[in-house]
Order: sequence, then structure tokens, then C-alpha cells
Amino acid sequence: MDTQIPDTPRRGRGAVSNRAGRFEAHDSIAIDDGWGSALDADIPPLRTTLTAEATKKIITRNQSPDVPFDRSINPYKGCEHGCVYCFARPTHAYLGLSPGLDFESRLFYKPDAAALLEKELAAPKYQCAVMAMGTNTDPYQPVERKLKITRRILEVLAAHDHPVGIVTKSSLVMRDLDILGPMGRKGLAQVHLSVTTLDRGLARKMEPRCPTPARRLEAIRVLSDAGVQTGVMAAPMIPVLNDPELESILEVASGAGATIAGYVLLRLPLEIKDLFHEWLETHVPMKADHVLNAVRGTREGQMYVPEFGQRMHGTGVYARLLQQRFEKTCRRLGFNERRHKLRTDLFKPPARPCDQPGLFD
Repeated sequence: MDTQIPDTPRRGRGAVSNRAGRFEAHDSIAIDDGWGSALDADIPPLRTTLTAEATKKIITRNQSPDVPFDRSINPYKGCEHGCVYCFARPTHAYLGLSPGLDFESRLFYKPDAAALLEKELAAPKYQCAVMAMGTNTDPYQPVERKLKITRRILEVLAAHDHPVGIVTKSSLVMRDLDILGPMGRKGLAQVHLSVTTLDRGLARKMEPRCPTPARRLEAIRVLSDAGVQTGVMAAPMIPVLNDPELESILEVASGAGATIAGYVLLRLPLEIKDLFHEWLETHVPMKADHVLNAVRGTREGQMYVPEFGQRMHGTGVYARLLQQRFEKTCRRLGFNERRHKLRTDLFKPPARPCDQPGLFD
């Protein structure tokens, strides 16, 4: 009788499997037909592929009541960092791809992002407000080193004194210090580094292509020293697995110069809950049931509750305790006491083709 071959973790990848997305009518599984070739064969490395994407607009709007911004830019779809818990994974299902390994290996990029941004900022009805980056996939994921789309976007924002708030897990953000430093000193830039754990081994399993926690803390120090208001996001906090590190993460980030702090409880919408379960059984099998039961305790007995006001921090005793620990530590370390609102009054819209030159231009 044929037996299913279990999925095997790929080196440098977060998801264990490439199960089909929720819109697909069929899924596929590997079967051992008895000849042994499938079991004995070496698994080839999973290469990253890049596809340019044509788009008419680059600014995405939202009206979510529990996020602190109404507009954002996402230069990439998919993320090579491979964080197994990434809440953006289900978006790949809209492309007919898997939120699993496809999400971290089949990437799409927007080569015209900077030009589109210039055009949208010049629109007569455009009203300046903080532009968020890193709200879906990471703007400083590894392919940014080569493509430099995020850098070109920042060049446009800097040229017009437009404020920007960035969330990233990557020390690559230090590359753009020549742009972010002057913007920060004008009150036009905030950068938040996401630090999930200080345990390098755990980080390598959960977020395999992210810079190490030490490198992210170095980025906080460098940005802060350059005059950029810098924060730390302890996110996501995973019950049992990394939430005991909450205080330690905040303490070392404070020592590095962070003055803003936030946290988000693990979110497991749609396909992520099964991908995360696979990851637990593969990498920390002795803790898997404990983690999942604790997650249910923060989500009304379910794996996820999507309602606004609950999805970020959860409910129940465990979630309330986590929030109390966070707030107590922030008070002790002085986080969020000197948070400066980014300036919008300096914004200079790009010139439009129909604009008349001034007398002395």
C-alpha cells in the first residue's frame, strides 16, 4: 500500500510544506510507491524566483481602527525572511500560490514604485500623513539589497519632506542611514525593529533568513545615534515559546537606544494555523500541544479571533497578564514617554506638469 511521504524542512526556509491555498480545488501530496527513490533522493535547494509586477497605484489605503496609519506602501509580495508565523502569508493564496514555501520563495516586486509614488504625491487632492512601510511584508527583505526599491521610495519621500514610519526585521535598514538620518533629525522618520527572541537558535528556526537578533539591536543603536526616533516591536509574542523573553527584549532594546515599544500577540488566521502547527511538530514537538493550548486560551478557545480590538492582543487571563507585563516594563524603562509625532507641515508636493513656473524659477 502506498504511504504518504512526510514533508521535510528545507534549509533556510521557514514553512515545512507547500500546501495549497484556500482557493485551490486540489492539493498534492508525495507518495512512496515502494521503490524507495522518493525517500532516498536528496532534496534540491529551493531557489527564490522574482517576478516584476505592473501596478497602477503604489499607496494602499486602510480604515482599520486598530492600526495607527491610514496608508502604506508594500514594494514586495511574499517575503524571503520566511518567518513561519507571518500574518501576510495568506495573501499569496490570491495569486494561486501556496502561503507555505511559495510565499517565501516566489516573490513579486514593483519596479515602478518610486515613479508611481511621485505621481500620487503630486495629485491635487493628496493630503500628507505618515506613510507606513513594513506593514505587510518586510521592505528590507534580502532581495532589497539588489533591487533597492525601498531605497528609491525613501529618496522620493525625503525629496518632498514626507514623513515615513518603517517596521522591519532587517539590519539592512542601516544602508539607508544617509536618507533616514536627515529625515529623522527633521522629525520625518521613525524606524521600529522587530525583535521576536534573543535566542539565536530559536530565531534561526522561526525566521531563517532574518538577520540575527544582535544585528537588529545594532541597527537600533546606529539609527538612534543618527537622530532617528527608534522603537522595538516584540512581535509576535508566542505563548510558552518566546513570551518569557518579553522583559529581556525590552531591556536590551532600551539599552540600545529605543524609546518606543510595542508588542503583538501571535496571530494565526486562515492557512497560517496549519503551517504553524506543522512547524511546531517539526522543530519543538515536546512543546507543540502546550503552545497551541495556550494560544487557544488567548483566543476564546479558537486558534484565532479576527475582530478589531482583539486580534492584536487577544483576550483571557494569559493575554491580560502579557499586557500587564508589557506595560509595567515600559513604565520601568521609560518607553513611549518621549514619542514624537512625525511632522506633516514640511511636505512639499512634487511639481505637476500643468504647474506654471514662478517669476524667479
